[in-house]
Amino acid sequence: MRNASPKGNSLTAAARRAGPGTQPGPALRRAVRGYLDHLTVERGLSANTLASYRRDLDRYLATLAAAGVGDLASVDAGTVESHLARLRAGDDEHPPLAAASAARAASAVRGLHRFAVREGLAGADPSRDVRPPTPARRLPRALPVEDVIRLLETAGPTTATGEGAALALRDRALLEFLYGTGARISEALGLAVDDLDTADGAVLLRGKGGRTRLVPIGGYAVEALRAWLVRARPQLAATGRGTPVVFLNARGGPLTRQGAWTILRRAAERAGLPTDGPEAVSPHTLRHSYATHLLDGGADVRVVQELLGHASVTTTQVYTLVTVERLREVYATAHPRALG
Repeated sequence: MRNASPKGNSLTAAARRAGPGTQPGPALRRAVRGYLDHLTVERGLSANTLASYRRDLDRYLATLAAAGVGDLASVDAGTVESHLARLRAGDDEHPPLAAASAARAASAVRGLHRFAVREGLAGADPSRDVRPPTPARRLPRALPVEDVIRLLETAGPTTATGEGAALALRDRALLEFLYGTGARISEALGLAVDDLDTADGAVLLRGKGGRTRLVPIGGYAVEALRAWLVRARPQLAATGRGTPVVFLNARGGPLTRQGAWTILRRAAERAGLPTDGPEAVSPHTLRHSYATHLLDGGADVRVVQELLGHASVTTTQVYTLVTVERLREVYATAHPRALG
Protein backbone atom coordinates (compact mmCIF):
# COMPACT_ATOMS: atom_id res chain seq x y z
CA MET A 1 0.00 0.00 0.00
CA ARG A 2 1.34 3.40 -0.94
CA ASN A 3 2.26 5.55 2.05
CA ALA A 4 0.38 8.82 1.89
CA SER A 5 2.84 10.57 4.20
CA PRO A 6 5.73 12.50 2.68
CA LYS A 7 9.27 11.36 3.29
CA GLY A 8 11.40 12.90 5.98
CA ASN A 9 8.55 13.08 8.51
CA SER A 10 7.44 16.49 7.25
CA LEU A 11 4.19 16.10 9.17
CA THR A 12 6.10 17.38 12.19
CA ALA A 13 7.51 20.45 10.43
CA ALA A 14 5.27 22.89 12.28
CA ALA A 15 6.18 21.32 15.61
CA ARG A 16 9.91 21.60 14.87
CA ARG A 17 9.46 25.29 14.08
CA ALA A 18 7.69 25.71 17.42
CA GLY A 19 10.91 24.83 19.23
CA PRO A 20 12.54 21.94 21.13
CA GLY A 21 10.38 19.61 23.13
CA THR A 22 7.28 20.22 21.01
CA GLN A 23 7.60 17.46 18.43
CA PRO A 24 4.65 15.06 18.22
CA GLY A 25 5.15 11.65 19.75
CA PRO A 26 5.29 8.45 17.69
CA ALA A 27 1.67 7.52 18.47
CA LEU A 28 0.41 10.76 16.94
CA ARG A 29 2.60 10.40 13.88
CA ARG A 30 1.47 6.81 13.32
CA ALA A 31 -2.18 7.80 13.63
CA VAL A 32 -1.85 10.57 11.04
CA ARG A 33 0.09 8.35 8.64
CA GLY A 34 -2.61 5.69 8.95
CA TYR A 35 -5.35 8.24 8.35
CA LEU A 36 -3.65 9.66 5.24
CA ASP A 37 -3.12 6.14 3.93
CA HIS A 38 -6.83 5.51 4.46
CA LEU A 39 -7.75 8.67 2.54
CA THR A 40 -5.43 7.69 -0.30
CA VAL A 41 -6.35 4.05 -0.72
CA GLU A 42 -9.89 3.70 0.61
CA ARG A 43 -11.35 7.12 -0.17
CA GLY A 44 -9.37 7.89 -3.33
CA LEU A 45 -8.95 11.60 -2.55
CA SER A 46 -7.16 13.75 -5.11
CA ALA A 47 -3.48 14.65 -4.69
CA ASN A 48 -4.38 18.31 -4.10
CA THR A 49 -6.86 17.45 -1.33
CA LEU A 50 -4.36 15.11 0.32
CA ALA A 51 -1.68 17.81 0.25
CA SER A 52 -4.08 20.24 1.95
CA TYR A 53 -4.97 17.66 4.61
CA ARG A 54 -1.27 17.02 5.27
CA ARG A 55 -0.70 20.73 5.92
CA ASP A 56 -3.78 20.97 8.13
CA LEU A 57 -2.75 17.96 10.20
CA ASP A 58 0.83 19.22 10.36
CA ARG A 59 -0.44 22.27 12.26
CA TYR A 60 -2.77 20.16 14.40
CA LEU A 61 0.07 17.89 15.50
CA ALA A 62 2.10 20.95 16.44
CA THR A 63 -0.78 22.15 18.62
CA LEU A 64 -1.10 18.76 20.34
CA ALA A 65 2.64 18.50 20.88
CA ALA A 66 2.81 21.99 22.38
CA ALA A 67 -0.01 21.01 24.75
CA GLY A 68 1.88 17.91 25.86
CA VAL A 69 -0.60 15.51 24.26
CA GLY A 70 1.01 12.21 23.31
CA ASP A 71 -1.84 10.33 21.63
CA LEU A 72 -5.32 10.94 20.25
CA ALA A 73 -6.99 9.20 23.19
CA SER A 74 -5.79 12.08 25.41
CA VAL A 75 -7.32 14.88 23.31
CA ASP A 76 -10.37 16.68 24.71
CA ALA A 77 -12.95 18.89 23.04
CA GLY A 78 -11.39 22.06 24.44
CA THR A 79 -8.09 21.31 22.70
CA VAL A 80 -9.83 20.81 19.36
CA GLU A 81 -11.91 23.98 19.76
CA SER A 82 -8.95 26.13 20.72
CA HIS A 83 -6.91 24.84 17.78
CA LEU A 84 -9.66 25.66 15.30
CA ALA A 85 -10.17 29.08 16.91
CA ARG A 86 -6.45 29.86 16.49
CA LEU A 87 -6.66 28.95 12.81
CA ARG A 88 -9.29 31.67 12.33
CA ALA A 89 -7.42 34.18 14.50
CA GLY A 90 -3.90 33.53 13.18
CA ASP A 91 -0.64 33.68 15.13
CA ASP A 92 2.92 34.98 14.80
CA GLU A 93 3.74 32.48 12.03
CA HIS A 94 0.42 32.13 10.24
CA PRO A 95 -2.15 34.63 8.96
CA PRO A 96 -5.80 33.98 9.82
CA LEU A 97 -7.40 31.31 7.66
CA ALA A 98 -10.38 32.18 5.52
CA ALA A 99 -13.64 30.45 6.42
CA ALA A 100 -13.33 27.92 3.58
CA SER A 101 -9.77 26.94 4.57
CA ALA A 102 -10.70 26.75 8.25
CA ALA A 103 -13.66 24.53 7.38
CA ARG A 104 -11.35 22.21 5.45
CA ALA A 105 -8.91 22.09 8.39
CA ALA A 106 -11.78 21.25 10.73
CA SER A 107 -12.85 18.47 8.37
CA ALA A 108 -9.31 17.05 8.43
CA VAL A 109 -9.15 17.12 12.23
CA ARG A 110 -12.63 15.62 12.70
CA GLY A 111 -11.87 12.93 10.13
CA LEU A 112 -8.67 12.02 11.98
CA HIS A 113 -10.55 11.57 15.27
CA ARG A 114 -13.32 9.49 13.66
CA PHE A 115 -10.63 7.31 12.12
CA ALA A 116 -8.93 6.93 15.50
CA VAL A 117 -12.16 5.70 17.10
CA ARG A 118 -12.80 3.20 14.28
CA GLU A 119 -9.26 1.88 14.53
CA GLY A 120 -9.38 1.53 18.32
CA LEU A 121 -6.80 4.28 18.89
CA ALA A 122 -9.23 6.27 21.04
CA GLY A 123 -12.41 5.48 22.94
CA ALA A 124 -14.27 8.67 22.10
CA ASP A 125 -14.31 11.42 19.47
CA PRO A 126 -13.60 14.82 21.10
CA SER A 127 -14.36 16.64 17.84
CA ARG A 128 -17.87 15.21 17.45
CA ASP A 129 -19.69 18.32 18.69
CA VAL A 130 -17.21 20.86 17.27
CA ARG A 131 -18.75 22.64 14.31
CA PRO A 132 -16.56 24.11 11.56
CA PRO A 133 -17.17 27.69 10.37
CA THR A 134 -19.63 28.00 7.53
CA PRO A 135 -17.88 29.40 4.44
CA ALA A 136 -19.54 32.37 2.81
CA ARG A 137 -21.48 31.19 -0.21
CA ARG A 138 -19.88 32.61 -3.32
CA LEU A 139 -21.70 32.46 -6.59
CA PRO A 140 -19.59 30.91 -9.36
CA ARG A 141 -18.43 33.32 -12.02
CA ALA A 142 -19.89 32.65 -15.46
CA LEU A 143 -19.06 34.53 -18.65
CA PRO A 144 -21.77 35.87 -20.94
CA VAL A 145 -22.20 33.72 -24.05
CA GLU A 146 -20.72 36.40 -26.31
CA ASP A 147 -17.57 36.59 -24.15
CA VAL A 148 -17.15 32.80 -24.32
CA ILE A 149 -17.46 32.88 -28.11
CA ARG A 150 -14.90 35.67 -28.37
CA LEU A 151 -12.54 33.76 -26.06
CA LEU A 152 -12.83 30.57 -28.13
CA GLU A 153 -12.33 32.33 -31.44
CA THR A 154 -9.19 34.12 -30.23
CA ALA A 155 -7.68 30.82 -29.03
CA GLY A 156 -6.97 29.88 -32.65
CA PRO A 157 -8.97 29.10 -35.79
CA THR A 158 -9.78 25.48 -36.57
CA THR A 159 -8.37 26.14 -40.07
CA ALA A 160 -4.95 27.33 -38.85
CA THR A 161 -2.01 26.66 -41.15
CA GLY A 162 1.70 27.50 -41.28
CA GLU A 163 4.14 27.99 -38.40
CA GLY A 164 2.49 27.55 -35.01
CA ALA A 165 -0.60 25.98 -36.56
CA ALA A 166 -0.32 22.78 -34.50
CA LEU A 167 -0.36 24.67 -31.20
CA ALA A 168 -3.16 26.96 -32.39
CA LEU A 169 -5.29 23.94 -33.25
CA ARG A 170 -4.52 22.40 -29.86
CA ASP A 171 -5.41 25.58 -28.00
CA ARG A 172 -8.75 25.93 -29.77
CA ALA A 173 -9.55 22.25 -29.25
CA LEU A 174 -8.76 22.43 -25.52
CA LEU A 175 -10.92 25.47 -24.83
CA GLU A 176 -13.76 24.24 -27.04
CA PHE A 177 -13.60 20.92 -25.17
CA LEU A 178 -13.71 22.56 -21.72
CA TYR A 179 -16.72 24.68 -22.60
CA GLY A 180 -18.39 22.02 -24.76
CA THR A 181 -18.33 19.33 -22.06
CA GLY A 182 -18.07 21.17 -18.71
CA ALA A 183 -15.04 19.02 -17.89
CA ARG A 184 -12.74 19.87 -15.01
CA ILE A 185 -9.25 20.81 -16.14
CA SER A 186 -7.87 17.63 -14.53
CA GLU A 187 -10.37 15.55 -16.53
CA ALA A 188 -9.40 17.27 -19.77
CA LEU A 189 -5.66 16.87 -19.20
CA GLY A 190 -6.06 13.19 -18.25
CA LEU A 191 -8.26 12.45 -21.25
CA ALA A 192 -7.01 9.59 -23.47
CA VAL A 193 -7.60 9.39 -27.22
CA ASP A 194 -9.59 6.18 -26.70
CA ASP A 195 -11.99 8.04 -24.37
CA LEU A 196 -13.16 10.20 -27.29
CA ASP A 197 -15.83 9.23 -29.81
CA THR A 198 -16.05 12.15 -32.21
CA ALA A 199 -18.29 10.16 -34.58
CA ASP A 200 -21.05 9.95 -31.96
CA GLY A 201 -20.06 13.22 -30.26
CA ALA A 202 -19.40 11.72 -26.83
CA VAL A 203 -16.56 11.45 -24.33
CA LEU A 204 -15.86 9.32 -21.27
CA LEU A 205 -14.68 11.58 -18.45
CA ARG A 206 -12.87 10.22 -15.40
CA GLY A 207 -13.77 12.40 -12.45
CA LYS A 208 -13.19 12.63 -8.72
CA GLY A 209 -13.00 9.44 -6.68
CA GLY A 210 -12.55 7.30 -9.80
CA ARG A 211 -16.12 8.00 -10.97
CA THR A 212 -16.71 8.02 -14.73
CA ARG A 213 -19.46 9.60 -16.80
CA LEU A 214 -20.38 9.74 -20.47
CA VAL A 215 -20.89 13.31 -21.68
CA PRO A 216 -22.02 14.60 -25.09
CA ILE A 217 -19.72 16.94 -27.05
CA GLY A 218 -21.14 19.82 -29.08
CA GLY A 219 -20.53 20.17 -32.79
CA TYR A 220 -18.07 23.06 -32.48
CA ALA A 221 -15.94 21.11 -30.01
CA VAL A 222 -16.06 18.01 -32.23
CA GLU A 223 -14.86 20.04 -35.21
CA ALA A 224 -11.99 21.53 -33.21
CA LEU A 225 -11.00 18.14 -31.78
CA ARG A 226 -10.97 16.50 -35.21
CA ALA A 227 -8.77 19.27 -36.62
CA TRP A 228 -6.34 18.81 -33.71
CA LEU A 229 -6.31 15.01 -33.72
CA VAL A 230 -5.96 14.59 -37.49
CA ARG A 231 -3.86 17.54 -38.59
CA ALA A 232 -1.71 18.47 -35.62
CA ARG A 233 -1.45 15.97 -32.79
CA PRO A 234 0.48 13.33 -34.81
CA GLN A 235 3.09 15.98 -35.59
CA LEU A 236 3.70 16.76 -31.91
CA ALA A 237 3.35 13.13 -30.79
CA ALA A 238 6.20 12.15 -33.12
CA THR A 239 8.59 14.29 -31.07
CA GLY A 240 7.60 12.74 -27.74
CA ARG A 241 7.96 9.35 -26.09
CA GLY A 242 4.44 8.23 -26.77
CA THR A 243 1.46 9.03 -24.57
CA PRO A 244 -2.24 8.25 -24.99
CA VAL A 245 -3.45 11.63 -23.68
CA VAL A 246 -5.30 13.88 -26.11
CA PHE A 247 -3.66 17.21 -25.31
CA LEU A 248 0.10 17.45 -25.77
CA ASN A 249 2.71 20.14 -25.16
CA ALA A 250 5.15 21.40 -27.78
CA ARG A 251 7.59 18.55 -26.94
CA GLY A 252 5.01 15.82 -27.45
CA GLY A 253 4.45 15.13 -23.77
CA PRO A 254 1.23 15.50 -21.77
CA LEU A 255 0.05 19.10 -21.42
CA THR A 256 0.36 20.27 -17.81
CA ARG A 257 -2.08 22.27 -15.72
CA GLN A 258 0.28 25.25 -15.90
CA GLY A 259 0.42 24.92 -19.68
CA ALA A 260 -3.38 24.88 -19.90
CA TRP A 261 -3.59 28.00 -17.73
CA THR A 262 -1.11 29.75 -20.03
CA ILE A 263 -3.20 28.85 -23.09
CA LEU A 264 -6.34 30.24 -21.48
CA ARG A 265 -4.62 33.38 -20.18
CA ARG A 266 -3.26 34.24 -23.61
CA ALA A 267 -6.65 33.71 -25.22
CA ALA A 268 -8.31 35.86 -22.54
CA GLU A 269 -5.82 38.66 -23.11
CA ARG A 270 -6.51 38.63 -26.84
CA ALA A 271 -10.25 38.59 -26.17
CA GLY A 272 -9.99 41.56 -23.79
CA LEU A 273 -11.12 39.53 -20.77
CA PRO A 274 -9.61 39.89 -17.25
CA THR A 275 -6.56 37.75 -16.48
CA ASP A 276 -5.80 38.96 -12.94
CA GLY A 277 -7.72 39.43 -9.73
CA PRO A 278 -11.01 37.85 -8.63
CA GLU A 279 -12.58 38.34 -12.07
CA ALA A 280 -9.76 36.53 -13.88
CA VAL A 281 -10.83 33.88 -16.37
CA SER A 282 -9.79 30.36 -15.31
CA PRO A 283 -10.42 26.85 -16.65
CA HIS A 284 -13.15 26.53 -14.02
CA THR A 285 -14.80 29.67 -15.40
CA LEU A 286 -15.60 27.71 -18.55
CA ARG A 287 -17.12 24.92 -16.44
CA HIS A 288 -19.24 27.46 -14.56
CA SER A 289 -20.29 29.06 -17.84
CA TYR A 290 -21.22 25.66 -19.29
CA ALA A 291 -23.53 24.89 -16.35
CA THR A 292 -25.07 28.35 -16.19
CA HIS A 293 -25.77 28.52 -19.92
CA LEU A 294 -27.41 25.08 -19.84
CA LEU A 295 -29.73 26.17 -17.03
CA ASP A 296 -30.43 29.47 -18.79
CA GLY A 297 -31.42 27.42 -21.83
CA GLY A 298 -33.93 25.38 -19.84
CA ALA A 299 -31.93 22.29 -18.84
CA ASP A 300 -33.11 20.41 -15.75
CA VAL A 301 -30.82 20.84 -12.75
CA ARG A 302 -30.50 17.07 -12.29
CA VAL A 303 -29.40 16.65 -15.89
CA VAL A 304 -26.74 19.31 -15.32
CA GLN A 305 -25.74 17.47 -12.15
CA GLU A 306 -25.06 14.32 -14.19
CA LEU A 307 -23.17 16.24 -16.85
CA LEU A 308 -20.94 17.94 -14.28
CA GLY A 309 -20.33 14.73 -12.32
CA HIS A 310 -21.56 16.16 -9.01
CA ALA A 311 -22.28 13.54 -6.37
CA SER A 312 -25.06 15.69 -4.90
CA VAL A 313 -27.59 17.93 -6.62
CA THR A 314 -27.01 20.46 -3.82
CA THR A 315 -23.63 21.27 -5.36
CA THR A 316 -25.26 21.91 -8.72
CA GLN A 317 -28.05 24.08 -7.33
CA VAL A 318 -25.63 26.95 -6.72
CA TYR A 319 -25.82 27.56 -10.48
CA THR A 320 -29.55 28.12 -10.23
CA LEU A 321 -28.76 31.07 -7.95
CA VAL A 322 -26.64 32.58 -10.72
CA THR A 323 -29.58 32.26 -13.09
CA VAL A 324 -31.97 33.87 -10.58
CA GLU A 325 -29.54 36.75 -10.06
CA ARG A 326 -29.44 37.30 -13.82
CA LEU A 327 -33.24 37.30 -13.97
CA ARG A 328 -33.34 39.92 -11.21
CA GLU A 329 -30.90 42.12 -13.13
CA VAL A 330 -32.98 41.88 -16.29
CA TYR A 331 -36.17 42.60 -14.35
CA ALA A 332 -34.65 45.57 -12.55
CA THR A 333 -33.50 47.19 -15.78
CA ALA A 334 -36.46 46.31 -17.99
CA HIS A 335 -39.62 46.53 -15.88
CA PRO A 336 -41.06 50.04 -15.55
CA ARG A 337 -42.13 49.46 -11.92
CA ALA A 338 -39.15 47.40 -10.75
CA LEU A 339 -37.69 50.25 -8.73
CA GLY A 340 -41.01 51.51 -7.40
